[in-house]
Amino acid sequence: MISKDSTKSPAGDIELITISNASGASVVLTTVGAGVVAVNVPDSEGHLDDVALGYADPADYIGDGPCSGKVPGRFANRIARGIFEIDGLEYHLPINNGPNCNHGGPEGFANRIWRLVEAEGCKAVFEYVSADGEAGFPGELTARAAYEWTDDNELKLELSATTDKKTVVNLTNHTYWNLAGHNSGSVLGNTMRLNASRYLPTDEVQIPTGELAPVAGTPMDFTVDKEIGRDIKADFEALRIGKGYDHCWVIDGYRPGEMALAAVLCDKHSGRVLEISTDQPGVQVYTGNWLAGSPANKAGRSYDDYDGVAIECQGFPNSPNTPSFPSTLLAPGERYVRHIVFKFSVK
Repeated sequence: MISKDSTKSPAGDIELITISNASGASVVLTTVGAGVVAVNVPDSEGHLDDVALGYADPADYIGDGPCSGKVPGRFANRIARGIFEIDGLEYHLPINNGPNCNHGGPEGFANRIWRLVEAEGCKAVFEYVSADGEAGFPGELTARAAYEWTDDNELKLELSATTDKKTVVNLTNHTYWNLAGHNSGSVLGNTMRLNASRYLPTDEVQIPTGELAPVAGTPMDFTVDKEIGRDIKADFEALRIGKGYDHCWVIDGYRPGEMALAAVLCDKHSGRVLEISTDQPGVQVYTGNWLAGSPANKAGRSYDDYDGVAIECQGFPNSPNTPSFPSTLLAPGERYVRHIVFKFSVK
């Protein structure tokens, strides 16, 4: 079952789409950044709770620092110094994260109102057309985010794009999860497992060095279930740089076009489990290290640091400047298509 609502904002009308499945579990989506506003799923006793962080006012999703729930672009994550080249031409992007461009700049896709092109049954499709030269990126890019909410409590997301000029594109979803409930406080007690035996070390401004380093013997090792907060205060350079986890892991066994398990999140108290699968090569884990001061949440308070974890399946950061990384180049006549599946269950 699907229903729609709308609200006014200084940037224009915002549409909200609620999709409920046969069991009563539901998701709420927004045209702001083609984002996820709420995900209501049962615990082991059948009680529903909202496990996606989000705000009370739909307009607060526009220009929020945390990028809560949304699809960042045209290039999710960081591009060093906001500069890259295609065929010898240099392109300059807005700087909004230290000396770098992050998530396509301050007016990237996450802060745009997308057009709702389909809302029927269990599916909602959003589209955004980015003009040639917008935020410094070449080519007119037409991006789509297609969500489907199933009776098995799976939220399926297909991200796609086409361009009329060579460009770079990297799309993901930036929802913050807390399986104890969005307003339950720190997420650091949730356990996490990553299907990743390597990660991307970075420099002091969080640009990957190009190395694919083993996680074994480091606080970056989530190859078995581990509380997110167990090692977060460890004396380890990567954690010091980001004030917590804010790094990209390399998904084991990645093959273009093939789905693979990326991460498993679990809350032992509620029994909720979230399995995330993707056909992307990397997964950026960000433990909400700077959530304090965000807009009032759906319960009327501001979140604190570490109240949620974003598990962002994506191409590698700064890949336009790192030839050894999987390419994020898109040419005319090609279609960028990536998938992420969020499967909720209990144990």
